[in-house]
Amino acid sequence: MCVEYGTSLEMEQVSPWKREPDFMSISPAATLPVLMEDGAAPIVGPLASLNFIERRFSPSSVAGLIPADPAMAAETWRLLEWVLFKLGDEVTRYLLEEKIGKRERKNGAPDTGVLRAAKANLNEHLLYFDWILGSRTWTAGSEMSLSDFALAAHLSTLDYLGDMDWANAGATRDFYARMKSRPAFRPLLADRLSIMAPSENYSNLDF
Repeated sequence: MCVEYGTSLEMEQVSPWKREPDFMSISPAATLPVLMEDGAAPIVGPLASLNFIERRFSPSSVAGLIPADPAMAAETWRLLEWVLFKLGDEVTRYLLEEKIGKRERKNGAPDTGVLRAAKANLNEHLLYFDWILGSRTWTAGSEMSLSDFALAAHLSTLDYLGDMDWANAGATRDFYARMKSRPAFRPLLADRLSIMAPSENYSNLDF
């Protein structure tokens, strides 16, 4: 979102499950992301960060990522909430915990039952977004919005972990291919975890 608005970021990796005192003093709920500017109070959490970025950096020369149309704006927030909390809670956080969190903490092998449940939930979410994107240009309607970036971020995470079955993704695959090709999104495809390599076609724009 920041890159889309022409604003650079310096990223710092944090493992919230470590509950390190310096981090907890800034984010008592161990919530990410946290935005920090010199001389300003930290902005903590996804919704506060999105609101801050939109108000602080949205350019006046082009449309922002919250549509001006009230109905489309409401749909953007509805789907943003769906992705961040429903998809996040039912799929992404379980796969991240089992595949990354446990490995980083040296806390045993992934629980195959949890992985199966998360992938079953993912299939249901993909059916829903295939249905939405089958009749819309973007998730919330005719304009690209925050909900598109949120969905693309989760798809990118799940693709990195090797949990996306793109052969059966339908309209969601076409949507993600468009998002993957945006100049603002491409740098994310170069990110790597030190403890886990990405899936084979993660960085490919044609996948």
